[in-house]
Amino acid sequence: MSKKLRNPEVDHLFEAILTLKDKEECYIFFEDVCTVNELLSISQRYEVAKMLREGHTYLEIANATGASTATISRVNRSLNYGNDGYDMVLQRVKDSE
Repeated sequence: MSKKLRNPEVDHLFEAILTLKDKEECYIFFEDVCTVNELLSISQRYEVAKMLREGHTYLEIANATGASTATISRVNRSLNYGNDGYDMVLQRVKDSE
């Protein structure tokens, strides 16, 4: 993770997130912490990552999610050159199904 991102405040946020017990608690917490648009943007990027890993085209992803090609490209860059965070979570979700 970027040294610019690592700080005590972000650590505290992540520690708080790790205490959430279920989806309902996530809704309660994230509705307070994020604006509706922020939460929808994060969830959209996750769906884009999922669809990219499933082999969908940019056009299919844009049509299904409403994401711009710039957003799809940004997520694709993270998938290819990032810290593998998307892949880690996508694999864990797949394993839990």
